[in-house]
Amino acid sequence: MKVGIDRLSFFIPNLYLDMTELAKRRGADPAKYHIGIGQDQMAIHRVSEDIVTFGANAASKLVTSKDRELIDMVIVATESGIDYSKASAVIIHRLLKIQAFARAFEVKEACYGGTAALHMAKEYIKNHPKRKVLVIASDMARYGLASSGEVTQGAGAVAMMVTKDPHILSIEDDSVFLTEDIYDFWRPTYCQFPVVDGPLSNATYIESFQKVWNHHKEITGLKLEDYDALSFHIPYTKMGKKALQSILDQTDKKTQARLLTRYEESIRYSRRIGNLYTGSLYLGLTSLLENTQELKAGDRIGLFSYGSGAVSEFFTGYLEKGYQDFLFIKEHQKMLNARQAVTIDQYEEIFSEKLPEQGKKAEYSSNVPFSITKVEKGIRYYK
Repeated sequence: MKVGIDRLSFFIPNLYLDMTELAKRRGADPAKYHIGIGQDQMAIHRVSEDIVTFGANAASKLVTSKDRELIDMVIVATESGIDYSKASAVIIHRLLKIQAFARAFEVKEACYGGTAALHMAKEYIKNHPKRKVLVIASDMARYGLASSGEVTQGAGAVAMMVTKDPHILSIEDDSVFLTEDIYDFWRPTYCQFPVVDGPLSNATYIESFQKVWNHHKEITGLKLEDYDALSFHIPYTKMGKKALQSILDQTDKKTQARLLTRYEESIRYSRRIGNLYTGSLYLGLTSLLENTQELKAGDRIGLFSYGSGAVSEFFTGYLEKGYQDFLFIKEHQKMLNARQAVTIDQYEEIFSEKLPEQGKKAEYSSNVPFSITKVEKGIRYYK
């Protein structure tokens, strides 16, 4: 029985900052951001947007009235939780009017959480093939103004409907995963922003990829020539390319060129959005499928997921016939192109905005379908 991603969509805020402007303000060479890091724009979100609104807006594209009665689980992967106790999935479950007899919960392990949620969903559908699972990876990557990680910030969500006989990607039972207790990036509960050891994080990412890739190759016998594309977790667009390049000497020049071309297609959206943490691998997958003309039914895609701390996984999937018809290419392009640019001063002002503290009240207005309308007595109210 085939199980995998039946539909796939993403949502991002309608504001962005150009990296050339940020570089000038920070006294950096714009080429360092555009070429060295590989980022052109950064998604900017207002205080009336959070992981709930991102997730609900992303999922609303693909949840039909029939789906609402068939969804048994809503899983939100995030490292930007809005509550230590209550899961954002519970709120999204209500906003999307999904049937009451369903599970709703969050999963966490840095940027790896989306993959953990996807495989949970896959295993559930194996045992309940007539049902569906909604997986949402929603995050806000924030490192602080003028911080070393500022250029890689981003915000948004990716939503996936997991079903039997999926229309987009069937996922194989060939996962290789790895866990190592490493402090390369972590977010203590008392810190507003993450603590990052940049060199260690970059090195651990590449080493983790090499370990799971080589072990997967030993177990399955699959080589680089057997893949039509590889998709990576993308904390910034040059990171995945460094990992890919670290193993390209295992294959011929033709395969190298093909995989590098597919990689460039997979980062087009990330270059304009930034890091989505748990959603970045699946934003890359979406970008690959919506920007290539070369992939076809039956093609094999390898996926590398990484979450600092550190957990990583490599697994594969096969494209289904007519998968292009179940993507949201026009909607995603329209969303990206309709965004409004902000100035550095506007960005810094928006970045510093906060929701009211306990006991205080605030009201908000927005044209976004799902957004925060009011905060009162510590409760966020959503339209």
